[in-house]
Amino acid sequence: MKVLIFGLSGSGKSMLARELAYHFQLPHYNADTIREFYNDWDFSEVGRIRSTERMSQFEFGILDFICPLEDSRTLINPDFSIWMDTIDKCEYEDTNRMFEKPNLWRATETSNNIRITKWIGQNQLLNSLDGFNPGIKGIQNYLKGPFQKLAK
Repeated sequence: MKVLIFGLSGSGKSMLARELAYHFQLPHYNADTIREFYNDWDFSEVGRIRSTERMSQFEFGILDFICPLEDSRTLINPDFSIWMDTIDKCEYEDTNRMFEKPNLWRATETSNNIRITKWIGQNQLLNSLDGFNPGIKGIQNYLKGPFQKLAK
C-alpha cells in the first residue's frame, strides 16, 4: 500500500503524512529527508527526476513530497493519492511555475484520489483516527471512508 501525499510547499503534506504514518504504523518517506540522506539538493529538472525515481522505489508507506509533475505522479503509481490543494502558491517561484494540477482528477467517494482544499485541524484529524487499527487494512478503510468525508 503506497499513499502519495503531494502539493505545494507549506500545504500541510508533512503534518498529514506524519500523523497517518504514526497512527497506522507505516513508513513515512519525506522527499527532503531522502534528499538529505543522499546530500542531493539539486532542484533542476534532472534533480527533480532523480528525486522522483528514488521515491518511486518504495513499495509501501506514506510518500510525502511536492511531486510537481503529472508524469512524476504516474511514475510513483500510488494506491491512494492525496492532493493538498490548500494554498495557491508557495515561497518557491520555480515550484509554483512548474507545478501541474492533476489531470482528470476524479475525487469521488469511490475513487482513490482525495483532494483537500481546506485543511482541517490536527485535533480533528486525530479524533477521526479513533477506532482504526494500525496497518495497511486500517489505512485503506480510513481513506475510503471517514477521511474522504473529513476532507470535504
